Amino acid sequence: MSKAELLTRTKAFALLILRLVDHLPRTTSGRAIGNQLVRSGTSVGANYRAACRSRSRAEFAAKLGLVAEEADETVYCLEMVRDGNLLPANKLSELLKEADELTAIFTAGRRSSSRNQTSNLKPQT
Repeated sequence: MSKAELLTRTKAFALLILRLVDHLPRTTSGRAIGNQLVRSGTSVGANYRAACRSRSRAEFAAKLGLVAEEADETVYCLEMVRDGNLLPANKLSELLKEADELTAIFTAGRRSSSRNQTSNLKPQT
């Protein structure tokens, strides 16, 4: 997947999160999880944009790690919404699937980037 495609995909994901949060109940738990969802769900794209502007491979790998963490936190929050019956599971399934896929993409990217960085540090023979 290209950089441009991931930028578009993470922005679309953030917009879907915002729409979902607007449908959460106006209860203490709904507001609490909604606030956390907005923070983690929108930071996936924001941190990926920052990673794309990294000045080094090490910085890129570190920032991709943050993206993966935020995506995984979003998965957790979506699971809390589902398991806490704050919204019907069918309204969450596609968004949860996308959050899982983004987590996997960025986790693999961080691992690959870290591996490439480590192999570049080995002395040449």
